[in-house]
Amino acid sequence: MTHVVHPYIQRVGIIRDWKSRWFAADPKRYREYLRTDSAVRAHFAKRLRGMYVAAVDIERSNKVLRVIVCTSRPGLIIGRSGEGAVKLKKELDMLLRTLKLSELPEVKIDIEEVRAPEANAVIVAQMVVEGLQKRLPFRRVLKQTVEKVIAHRDVSGVRVMLAGRLGGADMSRTEETKRGRIPLQTLRADVDFARERAILPYGTLGVKVWLYRGDIFAGRGRGA
Repeated sequence: MTHVVHPYIQRVGIIRDWKSRWFAADPKRYREYLRTDSAVRAHFAKRLRGMYVAAVDIERSNKVLRVIVCTSRPGLIIGRSGEGAVKLKKELDMLLRTLKLSELPEVKIDIEEVRAPEANAVIVAQMVVEGLQKRLPFRRVLKQTVEKVIAHRDVSGVRVMLAGRLGGADMSRTEETKRGRIPLQTLRADVDFARERAILPYGTLGVKVWLYRGDIFAGRGRGA
């Protein structure tokens, strides 16, 4: 039996970087840093649900905690004249105070725009969830999503899988649609993966998305 490994962690140090980057951090406070990062990610996952957030990266120096939010709809988060970003920073300050840290860092929030949402697995998974929660037929959602994604010039392969009580059936099952190829064994292959949950009246459906965006060669960038 093989072990299923997340495509991201296999490629860390090869074509991927860590999502939490600590510079000049005190090794004695490792436990505190880890607990803080986990709480920040959980807060943002709950607070920014439905705003097409692709990733939350954290950079930490001695006295500064910088949170980078990557989203395809930055206007929703920033708000009118920056009110949303200010409110988000205040909420993060309050969260850090409740964690009772030995030293409160200075908080900075950067919001970056994702230029190609169809080439990002997390956003594609959220698009599928949104379609399912609008009570659209799941086969139509699968087909339309895959066609929209594979039409993007950066995407060479896509696979979308749904699992649960599809269509309100009594027995759960799995359905998937695939276009192109997904080379999971090739470490230089730029494979993006995401998991999401669609909460519906008759149960929870699981959504998995794999995207293949060509190979990345050292010194030559991306190439199919």
